[in-house]
Amino acid sequence: MANWRIKSLDSILATAEKKSLTRSLGAFQLTMLGIGGIIGTGIFVLTAEAAQLAGPGMLISFVLSALVCGLAALCYAELAAMVPVSGSAYTYSYATFGEILAWIVGWALVLEYAVAASAVAVGWSGYIVGVLDNLVGIKLPAEFVNGPYAGGLINLPAVVIALAVTWLLVIGTKESAQVNAILVAVKITALAAFIALAVPAATAENFQPFLPLGATGAISAASIIFFAFVGFDAVSTAAEETKNPQRNIPIGLVGSLAICTCFYMLVGSGVIGSFGAQPVFGPGGEALQPGSPELTAQCNTIAANVLPVVCSKEALAHVLRSIGYPAIGNVLGLAAGFALPSVVLMMMFAQTRIFFVMSRDGLLPAALSKVHPKYKTPHIVTIVTGVGVAFAAAFFPVGQLAAVSNGGTLCAFFFVSLAIMTLRRTNPDRRRVFRTPAVWVVAPAAAAGCLLLFAFLSLTAQLVFFGWAGLGLVFYFIYGRSRSHVGRGLDEVNELNADIPPQGVPPLPGIPTPGGKQA
Repeated sequence: MANWRIKSLDSILATAEKKSLTRSLGAFQLTMLGIGGIIGTGIFVLTAEAAQLAGPGMLISFVLSALVCGLAALCYAELAAMVPVSGSAYTYSYATFGEILAWIVGWALVLEYAVAASAVAVGWSGYIVGVLDNLVGIKLPAEFVNGPYAGGLINLPAVVIALAVTWLLVIGTKESAQVNAILVAVKITALAAFIALAVPAATAENFQPFLPLGATGAISAASIIFFAFVGFDAVSTAAEETKNPQRNIPIGLVGSLAICTCFYMLVGSGVIGSFGAQPVFGPGGEALQPGSPELTAQCNTIAANVLPVVCSKEALAHVLRSIGYPAIGNVLGLAAGFALPSVVLMMMFAQTRIFFVMSRDGLLPAALSKVHPKYKTPHIVTIVTGVGVAFAAAFFPVGQLAAVSNGGTLCAFFFVSLAIMTLRRTNPDRRRVFRTPAVWVVAPAAAAGCLLLFAFLSLTAQLVFFGWAGLGLVFYFIYGRSRSHVGRGLDEVNELNADIPPQGVPPLPGIPTPGGKQA
């Protein structure tokens, strides 16, 4: 097994203790961080795409996606509480399967976090441009609010929000979490208002036919709406900056996912029951794919006053306007414009922490793991990530960016599900403050769910995932393999010394302390 370069849990924890981040986050802030990442572009934008594939059956899609994420969250909770360091699925894979698979998982997380951050930045740009036009009367030049794919030059609003979030993350984790909590409150208020107005207006007739495209349509919709749940796992990437992580990480993971699932089911019921969510078919009665030119052409033939929800780019605001609340619909659009930056913040936060740990392991340049002397944040990797996110947001469309991110997410969830089972066998005596219930049922079910949803992703998204993984392996063999700390025999467990200041979390049982005693 030596050729696999497995990094022991003791070594991982010792590395974090030597070069760690400041612990400043509690259970409430973690839960808000998770909600901030989960509620965003998915529910505000992708509801229409899910309806085009599943109709009212998109409620099943919400349940299926939530089930897969919930099973994965239980696995994440045990691992994050047992190994309270940054790195998420990458770190767990390193301790379980070795360096190559850990690298693939870490590289795949770029699709989940950085690419998703770019997608949300582009989505925010569309909202804010519409708000400025409809409420303020300011019409921005088309060439500066669209990338080349839409006939413009550059999407400047998307670049601005990406760079603004980068600056916020550089000045401090605690400050970022406080701003995020405010933005989360705005989003929850907006969705609560939608639920209060739309659900009472629901009628049973709008739920028929429930599955117009059959059960496969609901599963396909689940592979898309899955993006609406992505974000809860970012809580685990903040483990190293969390106070009492053994208690607070499970609360943040499970709590944020449970709250968001309740909101999603109520919002979905409100959309379907009050307005209807039947798909639009082609001239010959054929099913049309969401986001396709054929669907756009068909929607253009429908009068604006009866436009189906699947044709709207702002589904929730469109529903409220259509059922007699135009002013509140406009306010909801404004709230989405203000709140979506919290998703960009969460995604970039998670991405920088993944890169930070990979750098700390020697797989990426050491400069990326430097911590700012004043702000105590990994400022270099944050700036590098921010520039990359801003570049992608400037020139690529939201649909393409969002579509490829699910492949990376499912890859991470799959390996986390395998890791928890493996560690139960290889490290049965390690202290587990939180234990995943019925792990031999939960973990295999989570892994199977990930494979199912991946199989229903578009062919393009699947090809991008495998192509990205191949590119990552090339980089690993050119740079990371020869500089890996594990490969070079650098073991932080044996390098601890009494000059290391306390980091706020005691070593877990079996880890040598600076004095040489066992904890």
